[in-house]
Amino acid sequence: MSLEKYMIPCLFKTFFGYDCLGCGFQRSLFLLFQGDFSAAFKMYPAIYTCLLLFIFITFHFLDKSRNYKKIIWNIAVVNFIFMLGGYYFKHFYF
Repeated sequence: MSLEKYMIPCLFKTFFGYDCLGCGFQRSLFLLFQGDFSAAFKMYPAIYTCLLLFIFITFHFLDKSRNYKKIIWNIAVVNFIFMLGGYYFKHFYF
């Protein structure tokens, strides 16, 4: 089954013609599910930090006994750096 035909198009790219900071996430996640870890990173370098961020956000909502806010903010900053770096390299080197 080909999941690529069910992927949601980027509205920012559709309207403005430029990739957004999240472009490539779906395809990268698809490659990750197929087991191609290096291709997933090349497609969207922030894939692993995004998944880590989603995991800790889930922990924050499920485990109310601990405070995950500082960890979430730190991971969000690292994730944003990876997103900017991936965006920069995608547009200026590829």
